[in-house]
Amino acid sequence: MQRIPLTPRDNWQQKVEAVGLTFHTLEVNGETRPYWDESAAYEFTAAEIDTLEAAGNTLQEMCLAAAQHVIDEKRYAELDIPEFAIEAIEWAWENEPPALYGRFDIAWAGAQSGQPPKLLEYNADTPTSLLEAAVVQWDWLQSVLPALEAASHLGKPDQFNSIHDRLIAKWKDLDPYLSKPIYFAGVDAPEDQLTLAYLRDTAQQAGIDTLQMYMEEIGWNDERQAFVDPNEDQMFSIFKLYPWEIMLSEEFGIHTLDTYPDMRWIEPIWKLLLSNKGILPILWQLYPNHELLLPAFFDSPGSLRDYVRKPLFSREGANITLVRDNATLDSTTGPYTGRQIVQALAPESIFASQSGNNRYPILGLWMIDQDCSGLGIRESATPITDNLSSFVPHYFV
Repeated sequence: MQRIPLTPRDNWQQKVEAVGLTFHTLEVNGETRPYWDESAAYEFTAAEIDTLEAAGNTLQEMCLAAAQHVIDEKRYAELDIPEFAIEAIEWAWENEPPALYGRFDIAWAGAQSGQPPKLLEYNADTPTSLLEAAVVQWDWLQSVLPALEAASHLGKPDQFNSIHDRLIAKWKDLDPYLSKPIYFAGVDAPEDQLTLAYLRDTAQQAGIDTLQMYMEEIGWNDERQAFVDPNEDQMFSIFKLYPWEIMLSEEFGIHTLDTYPDMRWIEPIWKLLLSNKGILPILWQLYPNHELLLPAFFDSPGSLRDYVRKPLFSREGANITLVRDNATLDSTTGPYTGRQIVQALAPESIFASQSGNNRYPILGLWMIDQDCSGLGIRESATPITDNLSSFVPHYFV
């Protein structure tokens, strides 16, 4: 695994816009810098990609076993899951309504580190940066392939990326279980709307009728005891890019539970068990010292001196505290409160940029259904990945 400096393509902004990525540039403290950063790429060996794919598939099996354990042992309170949601979670787990995708966030510096990949967390409910991983970096590779091939003595570069085709295939599998149209709903934020538009496009390519709307446009008809769209048509199948824990805390959240067996929510509510950081200490209890896991505990670090503290429910690097040798090294603010978990720091994964500054990559392993289907890399200037981190493409040879 190497970080390879490259020259960005001429008019790269227009090129990524042409394949759908409209928020390719960030404004930070009055300055602009690329979110889509093709001034470098991460190069892997084929063996390293095999290692990552196997890690994703193994972690998926372990996480499903951990979810079964939480259900069997009734450990919901440890995950701050409200008691009124348990019936729907268990119904969904037993009846297996449609589920689509998720993303493992992994720390790894490649085979040369002498360490296996390490799980940081599982974005099992509302992962974004999907278009970048599935489409934009693939289009980039096709564009720069001649130059990469000419510079490499190891063979033709390829990319770990079957995300797009597998999404379409999965929608075709789900089609018989969904009432049409499928509504795609999320908040009015550029990244969320882009992810929704892309997922909607994959469903349409699978031959499924769709509509897109904002979450706030979903109505509740009390007389009919039904969710309705702005035209008062009853909604039965909804892909929501909106966290379950937030839905359940809102005024109409209780109705998602009352009507759950009659609806098809994607992702299903049992994903609450895996998108919750509390699954990390449970995994460590079930698989102590597993090579893909970091020691993790509820509330207290115990004997750990180097660790990260994070809330059960948090996103985009908010409310994170990073501790080394029992001293706070870095921390972020944010809206997330409540119970926290402590996880040992992963082995360092640091690469130098062209200017000599440290870059910290996080490897996102995309799961489509139960299969590890591709890789996307977010890169930061600090050890904490947040909503200002860049997306950097990859290839392997």
